[in-house]
Amino acid sequence: MTRATTLTTPTPAPTPKTGDTPAGFAYAASAYLIWGFLPLYMKAIAHIPAVEIIAHRVLWSVPVAGAVLLVLRRTGDLVTALRSPRMVAMAAVTASLISINWGVYVWAIANDRALDAALGYYINPLFSVALGAVILRERLSPAQWTAVGLAAVAVAILTVSAGAVPWVALVLMTTFGIYGFLRKTLPIGPNQGFLLEVLLLSPPALAYILWIGPSGHFLTTSWTDSALLIGAGAVTAIPLMLYANGAKGLRLSTIGILQYIAPTMIFLIAVFVFDEPFGPARAVAFPLIWAALVIYTASMLRNRPPRA
Repeated sequence: MTRATTLTTPTPAPTPKTGDTPAGFAYAASAYLIWGFLPLYMKAIAHIPAVEIIAHRVLWSVPVAGAVLLVLRRTGDLVTALRSPRMVAMAAVTASLISINWGVYVWAIANDRALDAALGYYINPLFSVALGAVILRERLSPAQWTAVGLAAVAVAILTVSAGAVPWVALVLMTTFGIYGFLRKTLPIGPNQGFLLEVLLLSPPALAYILWIGPSGHFLTTSWTDSALLIGAGAVTAIPLMLYANGAKGLRLSTIGILQYIAPTMIFLIAVFVFDEPFGPARAVAFPLIWAALVIYTASMLRNRPPRA
């Protein structure tokens, strides 16, 4: 009597996921919601100089980012990066850009320029598209050129109306846009890259805090100021890491739509909570920006690959 032979079919290799995942959506949406509410946090410490706030954002981001890497067991990647002069130099450039972005943003909230901050982050994706066309020679569709053109017209209207270039919006747009562009070329994971950046910024941040000494607001004024300065590290590191991990599970077009959450919330907070003036020029410029974003998003969705 022969033993029956059972044939088993090999399990096929899993198909790589190219669509949106619930976890990716939750991570990214949470990041943008935190960024959207961030003006309220920064307004609570608006009486503290922007440079001091940035120094504490840097220093208190280090333990948060370090704890994440310890949990993920990816500290070895950071050690490897620190041994590479080229990688450290690249991270120094991106760290400089993001610190400028943070500084201008904090100053803008403290000086009732939250609407300018919202404008900067609204036009950032359009700037990124233009950056790709200029540097990478990427071909833009007519719809994309129209969106970029409308954004340029909106900036021109605000410039003529105010008699000055809206520098807050333009600095936030360019620093974050170039930061994102260069960050993609940094050959290290997003969490490791962020920790590397804040580690490089830590020596000057610590030196500044020691230099201002008792004239600073940490442990010298109120416990509320000290707690908020410590918390600035968490509200800096957590959304950046949530975004970095969320981006892995989302399509680029989905991220492109979600990124409008933060500037929209900043806009609403500026108008209805901070009571910033929304004059005729802004009443024309912002709808132009919104129209540009609708055109840009519609073009992006038309070119969206089918769900795998």
